[in-house]
Amino acid sequence: MADAGPAEPSKNALKKAAKDKEKAEKKAAAKARELAERQKKETDDANDVSVDSYGELPLCGSTDFKPTNIPRESLASIAEHEDKTIVFRSWVVNARVQSAKLAFLNLRQGLHTVQAVVAASETLSKQMVKFCGNISTESTIVVHGLVKKTKEPINSATIKDYEIHIQKLFIEAKAEVPLPLQVEDAERPIPSEGLGDEDEKATEGGEKPIVGLNTRLNNRTLDLRAKTNQAIFVVKSGVCALFQEFLSQKGFILIQTPKILGAASEGGANVFEVKYFDRPAFLAQSPQFYKQMLIASRFQRVMEIGPVFRAENSNTARHLTEFTGLDMEMEFQENYHEVMGMLEDLMLFIFKELNARYKKETDLVRSAYHVEEFKLPESGKVPRIPFKEGIKMLREAGEELGDYDDLSTPQEKHLGRLVLEKYGTDFYVLDQFPLAIRPFYTMPSPADPLLSNSYDMFMRGQEILSGAQRIHDSKLLDKRMREHDPPVDPEGAGTKDYVQSFKYGCPPHGGGGFGLERIVQFWLGLPNIRMTSLFPRDPIRLMP
Repeated sequence: MADAGPAEPSKNALKKAAKDKEKAEKKAAAKARELAERQKKETDDANDVSVDSYGELPLCGSTDFKPTNIPRESLASIAEHEDKTIVFRSWVVNARVQSAKLAFLNLRQGLHTVQAVVAASETLSKQMVKFCGNISTESTIVVHGLVKKTKEPINSATIKDYEIHIQKLFIEAKAEVPLPLQVEDAERPIPSEGLGDEDEKATEGGEKPIVGLNTRLNNRTLDLRAKTNQAIFVVKSGVCALFQEFLSQKGFILIQTPKILGAASEGGANVFEVKYFDRPAFLAQSPQFYKQMLIASRFQRVMEIGPVFRAENSNTARHLTEFTGLDMEMEFQENYHEVMGMLEDLMLFIFKELNARYKKETDLVRSAYHVEEFKLPESGKVPRIPFKEGIKMLREAGEELGDYDDLSTPQEKHLGRLVLEKYGTDFYVLDQFPLAIRPFYTMPSPADPLLSNSYDMFMRGQEILSGAQRIHDSKLLDKRMREHDPPVDPEGAGTKDYVQSFKYGCPPHGGGGFGLERIVQFWLGLPNIRMTSLFPRDPIRLMP
């Protein structure tokens, strides 16, 4: 029987062979494309006229880089450099490629933003255009560019009449993608109701999402880059500077008092206990005792800017467990109203100079939150309203409260509206508070034993300062401490030295303590005090 010829390949074998051939051809084609692209890139790189004018710089300090010593300019003075080339550091707000030959960038430095143009030409390559148009948002860059006046205002930048024609651009620090929080989103105001903690998604109408305060505080480094936030802390710094400027001119000296105490000196439960080596210690609730002890030490006028700690479990829009206190204490000659006058003049000075020196920052924040201008008395005289008169005003407006009741927060705000309507001012003073609701070191009123020589100051109907004439006689102080509710031991570890300091002849004196963050919050009209603290502390938040 004759041998059969070679068996014909099966259909499956033929299909497999065809697939293998197709795969090999695709692989060969891909390799050819890759080789062609590499050759094109090498050719393009060789022909890139801008090859030395863009790219990523090595990590600063990691190489023996020789400084150029080229002066760096501020965008604030851009108008002085029209038709000149300047060098400046900025960061990228956004970058987009318009075409193969054109890209636009929005660059920011401080509170200033400027449009930058990258256009291909005989001296600037398309590769550089592509590189610049694809830089990630928030990257830090160094720009060499020509300042040109624009034909029409640029609405997308704060600098509207000038733009930068980029000649060189180098990335100093590249931002990762994606960012956990877009700085653009942090520019939008948080909800004015509640604490503003909840995020809100974009609406069907195309409105952009609102990022809640919690999310912002969890990503605070990015959040603080927002222009509104930068402006808030410029204003906050300004309040401190103006506080010290005014009081220094009035003969006050700056002091620094301890914040770690051996005993909870002022009584009450609102104190943080910490471990101090082998024994307990406490964080200072205020510098009150030390201010008075310094008056007894013949320091006639003292001031302090420092941290204050309050263990109050208050999760409200105006409470922090750590805030900055602006404190002052001074001798007076005959009447504690001399101290009130000093405090009133201080605040009027701060308000006036905030309007003069920090108007740009103030307007930026208020415009974001649609806040009305802070109203001051046209006469220049701050209303001093007796506490009893304030009670009367509230009763006539429908509030129910006793002659010596403390005011609730809603009642304070209500009174603020009544004062604004009657006196035309957002700033005023309440005088002669009930003795029972003030600290034990407060001087009782000679006019009414149930009242005291004490006062609070208010902005937009909310308290910013508590102050009083202090008891400067050791026997009266001892008596008041024992009568206080709850009683305070004059011989206690935290009070003995304090009481003793008044046995050696201490002049009459008074003072007060401001909450810095509250001043900033109410001046700018912000919905939450946490916005005025770089890294706020409240009963829930300890990080970052």
